[in-house]
Amino acid sequence: MSQLSDFVSQNHHQNVEELKELLRIPSISSLSEHKEDIQKAASWIANKLESIGMEHVEIVQTKGHPIVYADWLHQENAPTVLVYGHYDVQPVDPIHLWETPPFEPDIRDEKIFARGATDDKGQTFLHIKAVEALLKVENKLPVNLKFCIEGEEEIGSPNLPQFLAENKEKLACDVVIISDSDMWDRGVPAITYSLRGLCALEVSLKTANTDLHSGMFGGGVQNANHLLVQLLSTLHDANGKVNVDQFYDDVLELTEFEKEQIKALGFDEEKLKKSLGLTELTGGESNYPYPEKISSRPTLELNGIWGGFQGEGTKTVIPNEAHAKITCRLVNNQNPEKIQGLIKKHLEEQAPKGCTVKVTLQDTGNPFLTPIDDPMIQKAAQAYEKVYGKAPVYKREGGSIPIVSDFNHTLNTPVVLMGFGLPDENLHAPNEHFNLENFDKGILTICTFLELICE
Repeated sequence: MSQLSDFVSQNHHQNVEELKELLRIPSISSLSEHKEDIQKAASWIANKLESIGMEHVEIVQTKGHPIVYADWLHQENAPTVLVYGHYDVQPVDPIHLWETPPFEPDIRDEKIFARGATDDKGQTFLHIKAVEALLKVENKLPVNLKFCIEGEEEIGSPNLPQFLAENKEKLACDVVIISDSDMWDRGVPAITYSLRGLCALEVSLKTANTDLHSGMFGGGVQNANHLLVQLLSTLHDANGKVNVDQFYDDVLELTEFEKEQIKALGFDEEKLKKSLGLTELTGGESNYPYPEKISSRPTLELNGIWGGFQGEGTKTVIPNEAHAKITCRLVNNQNPEKIQGLIKKHLEEQAPKGCTVKVTLQDTGNPFLTPIDDPMIQKAAQAYEKVYGKAPVYKREGGSIPIVSDFNHTLNTPVVLMGFGLPDENLHAPNEHFNLENFDKGILTICTFLELICE
């Protein structure tokens, strides 16, 4: 490890300069005017992989943005590792809040500022540099290794599931490694072993065939806004529990070990309330502690409600239509399509008299979990401890990265989320940055992990 450490340290400046090259490419996947930049970023990644010694490098065109694939397969009887990352980035708005231009990387206070610095160009780049270091110092890798780096993660990875399904043999591996998450705190590594899933719906309620004058019809006909509020109020009980039949049937309770891990993370309720400008944290199920509610319990949220007159001033109408958007965060073992069906049935059965209800099913994403005691998780924990001198914490993440579950289910392999970002690095926001204290350490942690899984 000392030779690897020396090599990484000696090449720190050059590595950072190369990362700057990648960060200068405005590869915003959601904006069509950056289509050429997306292609440029894919080419940059492919060229870099080829230059460090990866083989069978190809840019795979999809119906959207390309996927970059590469491999190195020369270790008989050794595990095969698949590294996933993405080179596309979020839009930069509002631009006026950036202290320096988002695609002109700037280093301040040992942090590199640019769009994509932590999400996910910087973290993906660590894996490229780890492979390069091993090949330069050892002239070989301890494992067989494949890269799958896409350009559509920030728009939901619409084409990657098909690519996975059509290339199972090509992508076959013993573990998928993803660095697109964060550590618990500065100097405190973390392994995210669970992500919540997602499902979305939209409900539209209709009464009369037009809006009506409230003076002429008020008190005599149904008001769509009133009925929608009445309908939506049936979705939760007084204690915050989702009031949809069978909603919790497949939810697994946390183990005592998991509960202890959550407690060990520490939670400062007063600090959070102050930072959010709140007097109480009373959302969700009242009989669960806040850290569990936001990570290991399912939710049903109303994301938008509208109907009737929304402009300035007053318009005395009785609206004939009202609408609401609903999303659920789902936990391991819940099926998004099943939950959508249960909610749709509930809304249709609970519809008040005098209206029609239409429920439109929208996006879904499966929850994900790799058990803490999985050997690959434990090897990752050992790697963190060797480099950082501190064992990682284990955490469930309340958000969703649907493609993680796709890798898990399609390739039938564990997924290890080894993040090197920090929670305050402004991903998706102005002044996104990556702390360079985790740059060399991240490279060495990945090298260590690749060596440990062969033992």
